[in-house]
Amino acid sequence: MTSMYEILLTIVGYAAAICMVGGYLPQAVHTIRTRNTDGIALPTFLLMGFGGLFFVVQGVMTGNLPLVITNVITTTCCVIITAIKLRNDRSARRRKP
Repeated sequence: MTSMYEILLTIVGYAAAICMVGGYLPQAVHTIRTRNTDGIALPTFLLMGFGGLFFVVQGVMTGNLPLVITNVITTTCCVIITAIKLRNDRSARRRKP
C-alpha cells in the first residue's frame, strides 16, 4: 500500500518536472527560432547542462522517473542553446576586423 507521503512526493516530483520543462522549453524554442544568443551567458548554460546530466544519472540510479524525464528534456535544451551560442560567438569573432 502506498503511503500519503509517497503520493505527495510523487506529486511534488511531477510538479517540479512540469515547472522545469516549462521554464527551459520557451527559451530553447525562442533561441532556435531567432538564433539570437546575445543575452545568454555561456558558462551558465554549460553548468546547467552538466547539472542536468548529473541529475539524469542520479534519477536513473534511484529509479526516479520524473527526475530523469525532466533532466533529459532540460539537458537537451541546454545542449541546443549552447551549440547555437558557440556557433554565434565563433561567427562574431570571424566578422571582427
